[in-house]
This record gives sequence, C-alpha cells and structure tokens, in this order.
Amino acid sequence: MSISKAKKVLLNESEAISKLIGRIDGDFNKIINLMAKNKGRIIVTGMGKPGFIAQKVSATLSSTGTPSLYLHPAEALHGDLGRVTKEDVIIAFSNSGETEEVIRLIPILKKIGTKLIAITGNKKSTLAVNSDFVIDSSVEREACPMGLAPTTSTTAMLALGDAIAIALLEKKKIKPKDFALYHPGGSLGKRLLLKVQDIMRSKSKMPIVFGNTKVKDVLIKITKMRAGSASVVDKNGKLIGIFTDGDLRRHFEAGKELVDCKVADVMTKSPVTIAPDRLAAEAFEILTAKKIDEIPVVDDKNKPIGVLDVQDILSAGLV
Repeated sequence: MSISKAKKVLLNESEAISKLIGRIDGDFNKIINLMAKNKGRIIVTGMGKPGFIAQKVSATLSSTGTPSLYLHPAEALHGDLGRVTKEDVIIAFSNSGETEEVIRLIPILKKIGTKLIAITGNKKSTLAVNSDFVIDSSVEREACPMGLAPTTSTTAMLALGDAIAIALLEKKKIKPKDFALYHPGGSLGKRLLLKVQDIMRSKSKMPIVFGNTKVKDVLIKITKMRAGSASVVDKNGKLIGIFTDGDLRRHFEAGKELVDCKVADVMTKSPVTIAPDRLAAEAFEILTAKKIDEIPVVDDKNKPIGVLDVQDILSAGLV
C-alpha cells in the first residue's frame, strides 16, 4: 500500500511538472532579460511552504552567479523592506496569490519602484493582477489525499525556480570557472580553482642534487627529507632528470651495483614536469596517465621550484 501510494505521489508531481512546459512563453523570456539586465539583486519572498521554496530558489540563484537574498514577508513588514531598492527585482511565491503577508508588501514595493514577478497558482489573484509578470504554477490537485498540504504545488514552484535560475545562468554566460568561484569548498571549486603552487611541496622540502652525486648520497638525502624522489639538475640549476624509488627498483632488478653510481647514470632523463600556475586537477590527470607518483614543478627556465606528490592531491581533497 505504501509503495503504491509513494508511486502515485511521484506520478502526480511529475505530471504537474510536465504541464508547466507549455506555460513557458514569451513572457518567460522577458523575465529572464529583465533579471539579466538587473543592476540590483533578485529578492525572493514567500510565506509558509512557498517561503521554503523561495529560500531554496534564492540560494540557487546566488550559487549560479546572480546575487540574491530571501526576504521573509512578515519580517519585511517590520523593517526588512529597508533591504529592497528600486534596482532590485522581486519574485514572490504564493499558490493562492492571496497570502496576506505577501499582499501587504505590494503597495510598498510599488512605491519603491521595484519590478515584481509572481509565481502563483491563481492568475486572477491580487498578487498576479498587481505584478509586472506572472508565471502560472497552478496544479490540478495536491498529492495530499485531502488536497490540503502543499505538495505538488510547491514542487511546481521549485521546478519553475530552477528553470529561471538555469535560464538566467545561460543568459549571463556563466562558465564553470565562474560557478566554481561560488563553490570554493566543493570538489568542483577545487578542480577549477586549486593550482599546483597552492599544494606543492616547496623547494626547501625536496631533494635537489647534481648529476655527479652518488646514488648512496641521493638515497640518504631522500630519506632525510622524507621525500619520494630527488630532482637532478645541471650546473646551472636546470632540471635534467628525476630519481625515484622506481628507478632504484629497476636497476636493482637488473643486477646493477648502484650505491657508488652517479645518479645521472640511473635517473629518468627529461622527466614530465608542470608549471606552478597549472591547475592541480591537470597535474592529477598527468600523474594518472603516466602512472607516476610525483611530478617536479619548474619555473619558466626549467629550474625546479617544488614537487607535487599524488598524496598532496589526495590530502587537498581534490579527488
């Protein structure tokens, strides 16, 4: 019984959302153009359950590059209307279009001069009649068997709010790097903002040796600095190779006497490198593709200035 009821609710709400598609017309374009040219903020309001939808829509707008805030209609009547300017655009959610706290805002909003967009289930309501634009969010019935609890109607409002936010995002040509700016703590933000220089191990924490250094001395230096490799440079300080535990194992397996060898004879020559201003995500892709654990970071003269280990990437929460 519970399963069939749950499926019925989802079917009811999905059908209601499908019917919204036919209501997206030329006025919707005008709304998006108005919001895109707006010099202020998009202020979203609503009371009760529609108020929670308004908060979510405001958060979605903010996170996709459009400054927005939620205005509680009751608090607005007690001083918070001071947040509203004529440069702002108001989106008001009300299924009936007659919500008292929302209706009482209309004369003041008109006086301020802000544009008002109504998302309502009643196109003949006081809210709709007094708004600059109206989006019809009406539904045939609520999912609630008594037809009382806001369910399908708030789902429809939420879907329309998402449609507005994404259409506005595309209109304003927001790119992934812009989106990441508003999500610096998330994985996307890290992938698009975190650079190699932000997480690399600095020059002071990496073994740097000359090519004529004996392997045994290189190993001592690697161990002392708790590193996974040593960068090998020429007399001018330019990178010519890298010596890793992989090089060590390969030559031991080949039966070579290593300890007194020059590191230049057993290093990996002309290793893969990366610049400090490259994205850390790019470095991770290189490490994965080349099946290596470390990559030297070099300046524009090919001099090592740091090293990036796969563990540094993992510690940064990039993957």
